[in-house]
Amino acid sequence: MKKQSYSEAVPAGVTSSISLTTMVQAAMIAAIYVVLTFIANAFGLANYAVQVRFSEALTILPFFTPAAIPGLFIGCLISNILTGCALPDIIFGSLATLIGAFGTYALRKWKWCAPICPIIANTLIVPLVLIYGYGLLIEGMSVVQCYGYYCLTVGAGEVISCGILGMILLFALQKYQHILFKKN
Repeated sequence: MKKQSYSEAVPAGVTSSISLTTMVQAAMIAAIYVVLTFIANAFGLANYAVQVRFSEALTILPFFTPAAIPGLFIGCLISNILTGCALPDIIFGSLATLIGAFGTYALRKWKWCAPICPIIANTLIVPLVLIYGYGLLIEGMSVVQCYGYYCLTVGAGEVISCGILGMILLFALQKYQHILFKKN
């Protein structure tokens, strides 16, 4: 029996809304996100009060391609699962990255706005995960005070990861965007 190719398996007149290039870009972004997360974890940078995940710098990639949106979400989801995060972190941490990626794509006309949505999404959502997902309350502080403290510390890490490292990455990739992120 002869194996069908993709083009033979799809009925005539039906086109796929997701190109092979888009799927490959998303998969590569997800893989790079996972690797960078493991590197940050190996150096102890993705834990404690100020978390610096190198992988969060990739949240500027929707500036270049919409393929980065599912790539970042899947990469974050896989990273959170493989690093042993609590279920609320797996769900809501990944959703924070997804929200940030959609925001970056929505603001892609304004280069300097690329890291804003990931910074805001993670700064507002991750502290809730720390408090309710991990039960990390600071002795002598109310839940609201803990939330404020974690917003400051998570926000600082996000400014470093998305704002500084992300913008460095954006400027570095901008020279090669027509090669790396070819339109179909």
